Amino acid sequence: MTSRRSTAGVTGLDLYDRTAQDAAAAVIAAYSTSFGLACRMLGPRVRPHVRNVYALVRVADEIVDGPAAAAGLDADTERRVLNELEAETLAAIDRGFSSNLVVHAFARTARECGIGEDLIRPFFASMRTDITTANHDGASHDAYVYGSAEVIGLMCLQTFVNAGASAPRHPAPELVGGARRLGAAFQDVNFLRDLDHDAGELGRDYLGASSRAEVLARIDADLACAAAVIPSLPADCRRAVTAAHDLFAELAGRLRRDQRQATRVRVPNPVKAALAARAWMGFSPRGARA
Repeated sequence: MTSRRSTAGVTGLDLYDRTAQDAAAAVIAAYSTSFGLACRMLGPRVRPHVRNVYALVRVADEIVDGPAAAAGLDADTERRVLNELEAETLAAIDRGFSSNLVVHAFARTARECGIGEDLIRPFFASMRTDITTANHDGASHDAYVYGSAEVIGLMCLQTFVNAGASAPRHPAPELVGGARRLGAAFQDVNFLRDLDHDAGELGRDYLGASSRAEVLARIDADLACAAAVIPSLPADCRRAVTAAHDLFAELAGRLRRDQRQATRVRVPNPVKAALAARAWMGFSPRGARA
């Protein structure tokens, strides 16, 4: 549930900014309980910016993952709507305003935290791939994961390092590598979890010829690399990133044990709560194997 904040005395652009931020928070609250839990563990300096990033990502994802088609859009129209969203996002960053509340919230974060076209365009390119490419090989998998997941980790890293700063700066190279590896691990876990849905409902195969064992080994390596750099993150981000890391490590372990996977692998709420408590108390990130 999103919190209701008093807007007494708030007017003009400040009121619009706050409303846009609340709209982004509402998107995340509706779509992801796990992400919402981790996001609440971020410090207040960073939390709204990460919500703003994920809200835009979620809206773009919904254009290509079913809701737009359910509304009657064909592939060409989906592509046009996605292109319009990309153009509006880049324009909003340049001018500092959008009539789309989610885009406006993202643009505020991008301007403050230094999220530029080098991260935004690859993301939208991967979203367009979902309209045009059904079966991936190793190279197209890697390109897709970079745009759909690694750059999201890099956007979040920009907020971790730059939220509240007088001017954005580049994160340290080891943090960049860790953010990319964590994003890749998250995406590959979701590919394994959603294998049947992606094939049956969307007609997509993201993993190609890679075996389940190969994908799980890649996830293990990515999670281990990310775990090594989490202690170098700003203090108000570490607990949230540890909680997210450990949740996906738990999912990887369950995927390894449940080879038949009759249903989508999930982490029960009591286990999620225990992982969050462990992260909150400052424990180091878990290994990928569980």
